[in-house]
Amino acid sequence: MTEKQYVLAVPNFSDGRRKEVIEAIVEPLRNVEGVSLVSYEPEHDFNRTVVTVIGEPTPLKEALLNMAQKSYELINMEEQQGTHPRIGAQDTIPLFPFKNITIEECVKLAEEIGEEVYKRFEVPVFFSGQNSRNEDRKALSFIRKGQYEGLKEVAHTDERKPDVGPAALHPTAGATIVSADLEGLTAYNVFLATEDLSIAKNIAKGVRGPSGGFSTVRAVGIKFPEREGVVVSMNMFDCGATPLYRAFNFVKQEAARYGVAVTGSEIVGPVKLDYLLNSLEYYLGLENFRKEQILETHLMK
Repeated sequence: MTEKQYVLAVPNFSDGRRKEVIEAIVEPLRNVEGVSLVSYEPEHDFNRTVVTVIGEPTPLKEALLNMAQKSYELINMEEQQGTHPRIGAQDTIPLFPFKNITIEECVKLAEEIGEEVYKRFEVPVFFSGQNSRNEDRKALSFIRKGQYEGLKEVAHTDERKPDVGPAALHPTAGATIVSADLEGLTAYNVFLATEDLSIAKNIAKGVRGPSGGFSTVRAVGIKFPEREGVVVSMNMFDCGATPLYRAFNFVKQEAARYGVAVTGSEIVGPVKLDYLLNSLEYYLGLENFRKEQILETHLMK
């Protein structure tokens, strides 16, 4: 009997404020045989929603395309505003191998999804990660440079034009970034007991790779209107190479320089068990600890 294959997808669409719109976009991922909607996390200030979904390749592909269709129908990028970088209504569709599937197969699936996005909806596509057509486009930050408004002005140039579709953005849906990679990101926020946003921004600059920090971390300093204090918000692309505890301790150390306390932290959305265990081992000083010692892991089998 052939073992079933499973892909992890963490798509991101550009609305985190309108409940009815968010529910309508997520709906095509519900009650689909071979697809499991793990979570969706609307972020009001960012004005985006991050979805986590696991599925068998064929039904997952169709479910993701149906979700994208709803994003294109219900989000107008000419009106959308938010603090998170974005270029389109369905901003990203990233894929990752989850079980019994190779990265090469995920790359092929991402290519198929990208081609179908343009064929069905006439929304241009940029390929990133291991599907990128050049080194620059492996990074979302390069593709998103200038965001929707800025990219719209330069999408006709050879350097910035989409990989699929015309050298322009869709007039209301923008463009979508499709990718496959070995590891997905973990969204991690650390809260600071200060209203001075410049402190969070300075710490974020120190922690993120391009400005001298950890190569697998990207970070911004932001304010969440719904809570006190400011936040160092991190996208961690490899919590094996840069564990959560290391990023947390770095932020705590840098905050102490300003006489600011860290009040807590938050993982946004699902996280791999291994990424929690390496922090547990660090803080408890555990020796020779094995995942199999956790009783619940035997239920997963």
